[in-house]
Amino acid sequence: MSKTIIVSNRLPISIKKDEEGNLEYIPSSGGLATGLGSIYKKGNNLWLGWPGTFFTKEKNKEAVTENLHKENMAPVFLTEDDIHNFYEGFSNSTLWPLFHYFTQYVEYNPEFWESYVEVNRKFCEETLKYADESDVIWVHDYQLLLLPEMIREKLPNATIGFFNHIPFPSFEIFRSLPWRKQILNGMLGADLIGFHTYDDMRHFLSAVSRITGIDHSMGHLKSSNRIITVDALPMGIDYKKFSEAAISKETQKEVKQYYSYLNSQQLILSIDRLDYSKGIPQRLKAFDTYLERYADSREKVSLILLVVPSRDQVEHYAHLKEELDELVGRINGKYGTLNWTPVYYFYRSLPFSKLSALYCMADVALITPIRDGMNLVCKEYVASRLDRSGVLILSETAGSAKELADSILVNPNDHDQIVEAIHQALEMPEDEQDLHMSEMQDKLKRYDIHRWVDVFMERLIYTKEKQKELNARHLGGRASQLITNNYKNANKRLICLDYDGTLVGFHGDPQKAEPDEELLSIIEALTKDPNNSVVIISGRDKDTLEGWLGHFDLEFIAEHGVWFKEKGKEWAMADNLVQDWQEEILQILELYVDRTPGTFIEKKDYSLVWHYRKADTGFGDMRARELVSNLQYLTSNMDIQVLEGNKVIEVKNAGVNKGKAALKWLAKEEWEFITALGDDWTDEDTFHVMPDGAFTIKVGLTSSEARYNIKSYVEVRELLKSFIV
Repeated sequence: MSKTIIVSNRLPISIKKDEEGNLEYIPSSGGLATGLGSIYKKGNNLWLGWPGTFFTKEKNKEAVTENLHKENMAPVFLTEDDIHNFYEGFSNSTLWPLFHYFTQYVEYNPEFWESYVEVNRKFCEETLKYADESDVIWVHDYQLLLLPEMIREKLPNATIGFFNHIPFPSFEIFRSLPWRKQILNGMLGADLIGFHTYDDMRHFLSAVSRITGIDHSMGHLKSSNRIITVDALPMGIDYKKFSEAAISKETQKEVKQYYSYLNSQQLILSIDRLDYSKGIPQRLKAFDTYLERYADSREKVSLILLVVPSRDQVEHYAHLKEELDELVGRINGKYGTLNWTPVYYFYRSLPFSKLSALYCMADVALITPIRDGMNLVCKEYVASRLDRSGVLILSETAGSAKELADSILVNPNDHDQIVEAIHQALEMPEDEQDLHMSEMQDKLKRYDIHRWVDVFMERLIYTKEKQKELNARHLGGRASQLITNNYKNANKRLICLDYDGTLVGFHGDPQKAEPDEELLSIIEALTKDPNNSVVIISGRDKDTLEGWLGHFDLEFIAEHGVWFKEKGKEWAMADNLVQDWQEEILQILELYVDRTPGTFIEKKDYSLVWHYRKADTGFGDMRARELVSNLQYLTSNMDIQVLEGNKVIEVKNAGVNKGKAALKWLAKEEWEFITALGDDWTDEDTFHVMPDGAFTIKVGLTSSEARYNIKSYVEVRELLKSFIV
């Protein structure tokens, strides 16, 4: 039976050694562990990751593995060097600051990168011990960006999902990474790639397009002949856990105890892990200004600052800790009295009941990270407010800001805006608090952590089904043999072949896409067979086709049907076409060449082509859409047509197309075998006119009128070779 395997850097459990050397297994209470518990604890499903402790003795590893298997977990054992170079190094000293836009902290260390590759390979090897191609494998987060591709290489048909829990940076930031292409290719091994926000999704797609050259449409990519879905799937929380905890006896006991210390003060709560991306110093400075600006609030308002320790041995984090200590000391020294402490500062983790109590008590939650993938603390605060009181101040750069629009959104770098947001929150009327809190709670209830898991899995299975649909049309195995057998059993054969993208790959300079020795030998063999009529149906100009292939016994349709050439005859025009429109259109195209570096114009007898393959990917695509829109408007009363091809925009006379030209050859004989191959949407006209028994083949994994899809021009050549063997 198929199973689901979850792979993350850490297991949802920590293994620690007590004073006597015995192992303690401490479950994680995080949201991800809760949400995925509904998956990995069932049947023979599995969660695979590092258990948080180093083991050198094989007997200890065997014991840990056995104990974890009882809980549907499997360990990936790492060394101290692995953690230093892979985790502390590349993951947290390269990817973390880069993805959070703190480029000044990024370390580009080749040794870190080598360790990152090696540890991802370790995770792959461990995964392969349990996985097969029928399984669903869900990989998590930035520590394992290479893993999807590594697994794909070993299990080509496996269902692989990947979710990135931190932001994905803009192209201008991401491009600075020396190993950027390897990272993207690693992620593209997945079938579904998920992000918290649309911005992260957009940045990823832009990076893929510009760095790998793979285009996308409506969140879908076609890489390695697979459809890959990229989607924004914001992560929820275990809403029920927090709402029920708020009324539990343990929490209420803590609330009562806290109030005995704090009296009737208004409370502002700030909770974050120690990290430069969280903007904690900025919050403290804003609170300082608030107390200075609104002096009557002194002794009435306190800030509870809870900072969870994290990597405080690292220089940047140690400096941050020192800065926080100094800021808290300064504020308390400046404003504090014997009866009032402005800032209650806790540098530690708190038990869940104490944390829940703080959520229940806080009049305001101040969550203003400089950059955050999601930030679940703000959602936990909202879920804990059962009386619908309280105000959330939230950074607009946190992923959760997209969902919690009823909070007070602030720019985390705008000092005055945060100050005034604190004042607004503390003065907000109860009915307004209720209105905003109700809206946010309704959203979080509907889309909790369990729904997030379900939606991700639904999208993953949907993507796999779309792949299967295309694979069913893929020309392989039996279908390929069927076509070859029909070819060999027929006497009168019509073979219609597009050129660019079908017989040869695309080239930045169209004039350099000339036929190579392999293609020339294939064409020669096909045309030497007296039973074959081979027609090249291309958008290229007739002179180029003649120069490259005119010495063969071929027939031609050029410029999408403007010109044609039959055996033993001269070139002839399909219709009496005019060129008087070209001068006006040429001026428009030249303007776009001037405005778009890397583009150029190709002039044909009865058409003009604007090429943008060499242009900056995103810029070229934008200009192409703009150009098409302008041309369609300007030519609405003219007898010409605007065609969009593969990195080209072509303007030609209307009423002329490949299909109309192909009809001339279809009517010549009672053909016993007909095949037509093409990669462009202009080839759809050819497919459309072909009789039912024809073998029509679309090159590339896109929807088509053709009966079959074939992956690339390489497979086209293999098919044609099978005809002539």
